[in-house]
Amino acid sequence: MKKNSKVKQSRKRATARKEEPITIGRDLGDRTSRYCVLGAQGEVVKEGSVSTTRKAMLEKFGPMPRCRIAIEVGTHSPWVSRMLSGLGFEVIVANARQVQLISASSRKSDRIDAQTLARLARADPQLLRPIRHRSEQGQSDLLTIRMRAALVELRTSAVNSARGFVKATGERLPACDADQMGVDKMDALPQPMREQLKPLLETVEALTEKIHQLDTTLEQIARTQYPETELLQQVSGVGTLIALTFVLTLEDGQRFQKSRDVGCYVGLRPRQSESGQSQPQLRISKEGDRYLRSLLVQASHCILRRRGPDTDLKRWGLKLAERGGKNAKKRAIVAVARKLAVLLHRLWVGGEVYEPLRHSQAAARSRQAA
Repeated sequence: MKKNSKVKQSRKRATARKEEPITIGRDLGDRTSRYCVLGAQGEVVKEGSVSTTRKAMLEKFGPMPRCRIAIEVGTHSPWVSRMLSGLGFEVIVANARQVQLISASSRKSDRIDAQTLARLARADPQLLRPIRHRSEQGQSDLLTIRMRAALVELRTSAVNSARGFVKATGERLPACDADQMGVDKMDALPQPMREQLKPLLETVEALTEKIHQLDTTLEQIARTQYPETELLQQVSGVGTLIALTFVLTLEDGQRFQKSRDVGCYVGLRPRQSESGQSQPQLRISKEGDRYLRSLLVQASHCILRRRGPDTDLKRWGLKLAERGGKNAKKRAIVAVARKLAVLLHRLWVGGEVYEPLRHSQAAARSRQAA
C-alpha cells in the first residue's frame, strides 16, 4: 500500500509540474526559430529550435499547455502570431528595436534573444513595447497599397535615370509629372539617343499603366469594404490612397483612448530627453508606419499650399511657419501632419461632418457677442 501511495504522490507532483505556469520566448528566423521555455520560478525548462513553417509549429506547440508566448516583430511575426493566438496562446509581439537588452546586447544570439524575450514577458509584457498586428484581411488589402508604392518607387527611379542619361549628353527631357513621362517625350532628342532610351521609357509607361490599375482597385476596395474612408476624404488634401492607408494601418479606431495618441502612433511627436532643467527641442520620433507618415506629410504640403482652400488647419500651420527661424516651414509641415492625423481619427470615430473653418467662425461669433 505504501508503494502505491508513493506512485500516486509522484504522479500528482508530475501533474502539478505540468500545470505550473510557463512562459515561452521565440526568436523568429527565416528558416528556423529558437525557443526557450521558462518554468514558474524562472528556470529554463527547455530550449530548442523549430522550422519556421506552419506544420512544424503546430507539431511543436500544439500539444503544449496554453501559456504566454513572446515573439519578435518581423517578416514572419504576423502569421505566426495569428496562428498561435488561434491555438489559444497569449501572444506578445515585441518591438525589439525598443528593447535595449535585445537590440544593443553585446552577447547577441538567437538562443539568448529567445531567453531574454521569455524573461521579459514573464516579468512584465509592457517591457517589450508590444505591438499589435492587423488582421489577415487588413494585411491583404494593405498589400495592394504596398505594391503600388513599390511601383511608384520603381517608376521614379526609371524617370530619374532617363533624365540623368540625357542630361549627360547635353540634352534634356521636357519637364512633366512622372505619370506623363513616356516615349512621346523624346521628340526633341537625336535619333540614336531615342533608340537607346526607348526601352527605359516604355518601361515607365508600363509602370504607369499598372499604377493606374491599382488606383482603380484601391477605389473599389475603399468604396465596398471601408466606407468610413469617405469621412476622411472630407479634408482637403486627403484622397482615397491616404484615407485607405490611414484606416488599414490603424485598423481599429477604438484602440486609442484619445485622438491625440494617433500623432504619437505614427511617429510625428517630438522626441523627449528631459533631464533637470534641460528640455532640448528634438526631432520627431519617426516610430510607427513610415509610409503612412510620408503620406500625411504630403497631405500637409497640399493643405499649406498657396492656392489651397482656407481652413483652420491651414491658418494654424501658416501662423506657425511665420514665427521665423531657419526651419520654421519644415516644423510647420510636420506639425500640420500630426494635427491632420488627430483630425482624421476624430472624424473616423465620431462620424462627424467636417467643417473647415469651425474654430475660426466660433471665435468670430464670440468676438461679436462680446
